[in-house]
Amino acid sequence: MSDFVTLTIDGKEVKAPVGSTVLEAAKIAGIHIPTLCYLKGINEIGACRMCVVDVGARSLQASCMYPVAEGLKVVTNSPEIRESRKVTLELILSSHEKKCLSCVRSINCELQKLARDLNIQDIRFEGEEQNYPIDDLSPSIVRDPNKCILCRRCVAVCKDVQTVSAIETMDRGYNTIVASPFHMPLKDTPCVNCGQCITACPVGALREKSSTEKVWDAIANKDLHVVVQTAPAVRAALGEEFGLPIGTPVTGKMVSSLKKLGFDKVFDTDTAADLTILEEGTELVSRIKNNGKLPLITSCSPGWIKFCEHFFPDMLDNLSTCKSPHQMFGAMLKSYYAEKAGIDPAKMFVVSIMPCTAKKFEVQRPEMAAVGYPDVDEVLTTRELAEMIKEAGIDFVNLEDESFDHPMGEATGAGVIFGATGGVMEAALRSVPYLLTGKDPEQVEVNSVRGEDGIKTAEVEIAGIKIRAAVAHGLGNARKLMEKVRSGEETYHFIEIMACPGGCVTGGGQPIQPASVRNDIDLCAERAKAIYQEDEASTFRFSHHNPTVKKFYEEYLGEPGGHKSHDLLHTHYIARENYPEN
Repeated sequence: MSDFVTLTIDGKEVKAPVGSTVLEAAKIAGIHIPTLCYLKGINEIGACRMCVVDVGARSLQASCMYPVAEGLKVVTNSPEIRESRKVTLELILSSHEKKCLSCVRSINCELQKLARDLNIQDIRFEGEEQNYPIDDLSPSIVRDPNKCILCRRCVAVCKDVQTVSAIETMDRGYNTIVASPFHMPLKDTPCVNCGQCITACPVGALREKSSTEKVWDAIANKDLHVVVQTAPAVRAALGEEFGLPIGTPVTGKMVSSLKKLGFDKVFDTDTAADLTILEEGTELVSRIKNNGKLPLITSCSPGWIKFCEHFFPDMLDNLSTCKSPHQMFGAMLKSYYAEKAGIDPAKMFVVSIMPCTAKKFEVQRPEMAAVGYPDVDEVLTTRELAEMIKEAGIDFVNLEDESFDHPMGEATGAGVIFGATGGVMEAALRSVPYLLTGKDPEQVEVNSVRGEDGIKTAEVEIAGIKIRAAVAHGLGNARKLMEKVRSGEETYHFIEIMACPGGCVTGGGQPIQPASVRNDIDLCAERAKAIYQEDEASTFRFSHHNPTVKKFYEEYLGEPGGHKSHDLLHTHYIARENYPEN
């Protein structure tokens, strides 16, 4: 039996794989069919009816769900089809909140673009505009049901990809709404603040809780020393906000723009990623040698940490006690750096630029205050940084490259790869041999933990010890892996988990690409290229070679895993409830 079928689309003969849909076959043929609710691999339910085509049936069919068949004849463009799509879109628009100029997704709104593409000039129907309360109680995510078009992409990614199910469609007919169970605010649900719902949303119904005004106020306050640090994934995606190709590394321009915005110092979170490896690697070695709780699981992803607190509270002792890198850096800035620079930490304001909305939740955790003040004061997403750059009128694309400030700006290639799934594991496996034997491994790259498989495993032998490692990205994959570990089906020494599918490069705070791009381009792979390019070009590629980190220990911390390190750089976790009983 052939693996392909032959069908005709708009008079054009097309060969398509068996099991594919008419929408996929049309794409092979270079024929465009509009979509709205469709998001490849996440939401393929035919709910919006924008992709309808004529397949000779009694009614028009949703091409995103209709399977190809030998000899099938498809029409994608006819007066009936165009009218059906226009009527459907006008009905959606009739009850939609039309505050486009002040909407966070203006210009980058899929509904807006579709209305333009379908030449919607007037709306023939007058619907009752929704008037729901906005849920802005979460520290990370704002939910505005008045902008929701019920595409269900957010529901699909939360339920099927992340397996959190913090939101769901409720009620029926015209009263259908996407909401949390019992209409609770997101902050009172097991929402892990990962923000994948935001990047899936085609409109402005979901957005991050903005901190830009607080940061502008801090910069303008002459009594404050305002320091900013940037995560590795930010440099791999920020350029997209200014029209640069996906995956363009913009480290130098990013630093230059931050200095122009008025920050007193611009530092690289990668420095603290190297510090994390020394602390976490030492913790792993200690647990292996002293029969401690295994597997040790990384703690860099705050979305994953909250997920574990809700769904695997019995395994909290398996989590590394290390703070995430930007929290470590905040603690070092308000202690070591403050002492060196003669600055009162009470007068220091630390801003983290992150690809992650969950970091906004993390900075508010009361345990993240090593010296009596919050380690980090505010978190901006990559998108928020782009907003500030545009607001300031900075010509980002034509900026001259600048370097991070010293003495806290030194980082290694091992630190930068934290931005991609498998990066923390690879960085650790580069340094654990040194921590065990005092010698560097011969091979720098650990390719077995790279790539986009949902769960990856590796086994390395160091000093006669076989270390079994696993990597999972996306919380659905994390759940599968954790259930196997919990049941005893699998045993490992070390596990890396990132909440977001693809890791930080596709975090919930990264530039939003529409479905038309996401369906064709692997954002994770393209952005990760920038991460690995910077690693390969780095002077130092082992975290334990970082001169700045060495100085931290020599001048201030003492030794990895020591008393002072634990006071500043380590934390604890909290078992959390899931939904209340009905």
